[in-house]
Amino acid sequence: MAATAMHKFPQDQYVDAVRWLPQLSPLDRFAVLALFDFDSDASSIQIHSLTPNPFSLQPQFSWSSPSRISSLKTSLFLQKPLIVASTAAGSLHFLFADSSDASFDSEVSLPEGTLHSVPASSVDLMDGGVECVTAGEDGKINLVGVGESNLSCRRLFDSGGLVSYTAARWASSVEFATGGYGFSLQWWDQRKPGGPVSNFKGNWDKKLSSGIVHSIDIHPSRKHTCLAGGSLGTVFAWDLRWQQQPIILSGAGAGTGAGNTMIQSICESEVWEVQYDRCIKSNTSSTRILPSMICSEDGILAVIEQGEEPVELLAEACAINSFDIDRHNPSDVICSLEWEAVAILTRQ
Repeated sequence: MAATAMHKFPQDQYVDAVRWLPQLSPLDRFAVLALFDFDSDASSIQIHSLTPNPFSLQPQFSWSSPSRISSLKTSLFLQKPLIVASTAAGSLHFLFADSSDASFDSEVSLPEGTLHSVPASSVDLMDGGVECVTAGEDGKINLVGVGESNLSCRRLFDSGGLVSYTAARWASSVEFATGGYGFSLQWWDQRKPGGPVSNFKGNWDKKLSSGIVHSIDIHPSRKHTCLAGGSLGTVFAWDLRWQQQPIILSGAGAGTGAGNTMIQSICESEVWEVQYDRCIKSNTSSTRILPSMICSEDGILAVIEQGEEPVELLAEACAINSFDIDRHNPSDVICSLEWEAVAILTRQ
């Protein structure tokens, strides 16, 4: 599969993250950009409208952030678009958009120091936006309940600094996964408090002992499998049914493909984000890992499929530090070329 069309939209600020805003109607499409201005040290979240003819991405609304955005997610809450952002200073912000024109409607937040003792936590929104999980390098896991005008938060776990968490992803209304240093993954179940119910340590290669998990995805049809991406071009899957046997998709130990040929890793730098690629209809059996998309520090956007050669969609001179696949139109991908632009790809 290759990109059939690509449009680049130059930005005059550093692009920290991009997300599609959940679609309000088939005719209205919006993207969310987290931006940082080096000259003024100002950060903002902007909502841009996407128009097809001529193809353009135009800023519509802007919200000033107290500090740089470290994690950005979107969802729907009571049929209204919801944006959640954590900042480098440690604050957490929930921005509610108007359901008619995607303008910023209201904002509720938790100030720095409320949830984590160190900044830049990872966040994820549950589908429906009713609860948010935050995971920090200080070893704290928090759950934040979302209301229309208020937030409720509770500490689920505190490792006391013995374990650091760098990524988080919901699996169900009561379960989620986290990732951290040493390519470790943890599985949590709120019905079983006191700590993670399963742990995975990435010890298949001694060179990876210091690797970091930057991103996790969990497919709704295969809740038992965590997809993870991180340091040294590494992408792997952890199947809870075979807990200590990772399936390496890229990076050290990626394995062989058809004809017993070695699968080449698509990149060698940090993999900043992984998502299951819903655009590809996999005909493989349930034992195979579903196709996924990755982006990396060395400017690669690619599709990875178990046992197949990776398919490169973009190769840029700067880092691609985030991307998002449109849930309603999975052939459309938006990605951030950190120093230069936002790119939108449409595939067939």
